[in-house]
Amino acid sequence: MIKRRSTSHLRPLAGCLAVSLITLVGLAPTADARVTSIVLGAPTQPYGTTSFGTTGAYEELDGTANGELDPRDPLNAVIQDIQLAPRNAHGMVEYSTKISILKPVDESKGNHTLLFEIVNRGNKLDPGFYNVGATTTNPAGDGFLEEQGFTLVWAGWQSDLSQLSTLVTMTPVIPHFPGGKTITGVVRAEFILSTAATTQNILADSSSNTPGYATVTLDNSHDTMTMRVHQNDPKVTIPNSDWAYADCTSVPFPGTPNPQKVCLKNGFDTNHIYELIYTAKDPIVMGLGLAAIRDVTAFLHHAKKDDTGTANPLAGAIKYTLLNGISQSGRLLRTFLDLGFNEDEFHRQVYDGMQPHIGSVRNYMNVRFAQPGRLAGTQHTEKQYPGPDGPLTYEPSFDPLTGQYRGLLDRCRMSETCPKIVHTMSDIEYWEASGAGDTTDPSGQRDEHLPQNVRIYEFSSTQHGGFSPVAALPTSTGICQQLPNTNSYTYNIRALLAALQSWVANGTEPPRSRHSSLERHTLVPLNQFVFPTIPTVVDPHPLFNTRTVYFRGFFYDSDDLSGIISVEPPIPFRRYPALVPQVNSDGNDIDGLRSVTLRAPLGTYTGWNVRAAGFSEGDACDLTGSWIPFALTKAQRLAAHDHRPSLQERYGNLAGYTAAATAAANHLASRGLLLASDVAAAITSATNQAHAAGLN
Repeated sequence: MIKRRSTSHLRPLAGCLAVSLITLVGLAPTADARVTSIVLGAPTQPYGTTSFGTTGAYEELDGTANGELDPRDPLNAVIQDIQLAPRNAHGMVEYSTKISILKPVDESKGNHTLLFEIVNRGNKLDPGFYNVGATTTNPAGDGFLEEQGFTLVWAGWQSDLSQLSTLVTMTPVIPHFPGGKTITGVVRAEFILSTAATTQNILADSSSNTPGYATVTLDNSHDTMTMRVHQNDPKVTIPNSDWAYADCTSVPFPGTPNPQKVCLKNGFDTNHIYELIYTAKDPIVMGLGLAAIRDVTAFLHHAKKDDTGTANPLAGAIKYTLLNGISQSGRLLRTFLDLGFNEDEFHRQVYDGMQPHIGSVRNYMNVRFAQPGRLAGTQHTEKQYPGPDGPLTYEPSFDPLTGQYRGLLDRCRMSETCPKIVHTMSDIEYWEASGAGDTTDPSGQRDEHLPQNVRIYEFSSTQHGGFSPVAALPTSTGICQQLPNTNSYTYNIRALLAALQSWVANGTEPPRSRHSSLERHTLVPLNQFVFPTIPTVVDPHPLFNTRTVYFRGFFYDSDDLSGIISVEPPIPFRRYPALVPQVNSDGNDIDGLRSVTLRAPLGTYTGWNVRAAGFSEGDACDLTGSWIPFALTKAQRLAAHDHRPSLQERYGNLAGYTAAATAAANHLASRGLLLASDVAAAITSATNQAHAAGLN
């Protein structure tokens, strides 16, 4: 049995209903969650004097936003440990976060839309993600976001990060038990390396730039470290005499004592998963970051000035607000929505539209000793961490494994603050990150109904982080067995961002959802998935990351992915059905949003890859897909015993390929899945790849 705090998910709903009733009878709401001051430096010009279309030049404002929350307000009470956080003289919990604003110099020339990007581990991704060709010397790339006229905003939310000047961070707030007693608890860390090392940060791995929660004592006799090659191998205990809480980068083992580092006597290699279970101290009230994402935008959208009289730099300029997040940040966006943070202190809707990208589950955020930098589990890495817990669907659905009936829109529906949503994901989300759970009921028996305010798009046969449309074809497989996936979705996601903005601003319906489906038999149980036999390619079935229900202790609330974890490692309970997109005889997805490259393929593109020798060979290569090129000629493919038609058999020559790519681009543009302004560039990108692959 999975036990949860049975009423925790109802308290915020009841609070939302209560404040709605207060508003109806004409009582003014109390301002109890807000930005109190904003301190910005002088404007800088990151793009120099470059002018973007009709928008003109851009400038950047960087500084700090300070806010406070009433821990008694139901909108804030859902934040784990907020009741134990320090309070000011007014009984409020204060926070401070970095803020960055990239705006048109003349806001009247923009599209009056604030696009708040949830930073990924403190990093801004949007400019290099949407702007094709962005480099250090040309940071704007082709200037897509600027030519669209967006006002871009970032604020810190992940307060366990190192306070580096290059990162957009939030100052940590440490809770204590009454009387100032230190809070301690069990923490599980995992180390997987691509390069051997003597020392790791106590959390490490995908928790990059994170020092981690310090151990309560340098004496490791009560703690456990294990190692294993493959995810499902038995764990082998490492003797406590062979590791220490220390830094051995410059001093040999046992190194220099350090409560936030771990040193292994013979070093950490690249062929094992290392797991540490220890007692940590001083958790962070990580959920305050959810309030910062809410309150910074509410201030910039509505306020004229802060409490000190400093003017809001965007006062009167913003009509529409969008929230987007990529990967870790996309998962956090879904957590933000699920926990009711799209309602501000005046019970207004904060964001009109949201675009969670490659974030198919939720984030390990609102938990005591949270580790929001974790991947939320792939087949090989960090599999047992929270994130895939239900609900995953936007509509409420019954989960027979947990007995819950929930959906991600439950709270915003109660407060009438639900945004329009354009949800996008790659093929890897199906293979490694429970993506099928976003579009099917938890039993895996039927497609889940999508509400009118939600669209879901599967970028077919793509990998997690995408591939730049102007990048050279890869020549190295790295730690994987196959080349990384070269099927770019950049131009498609640009069209969908523009569609979301138009949906919010003009009411223009975006294209219909496109994703693999049980009803159409394009989403199938893993045992019905048929992948063609291709030379040098292993059977992908074992690479699928099964979604599992875990028992994490009696004070963990899986409904809200909140609370306190007291059981580490967690105890597996039940597994959800395994569903994956079906493929054609080339091994490419047959449904979803199929790009120009997939409609005029140069090979097989997959949402999985395999780890190479020396890197836990045979497990999934995390978040990396495969490109398995077609042979150039018929003779070459016959010699390789490859059944897939060669490039020359398919297209004849480069002109034939260009014709196929042109037809594909025009087809996508006619359906709103490619901007007219990007058609030529998409054709050029595909043709350049074909030429690099050998077609002339």
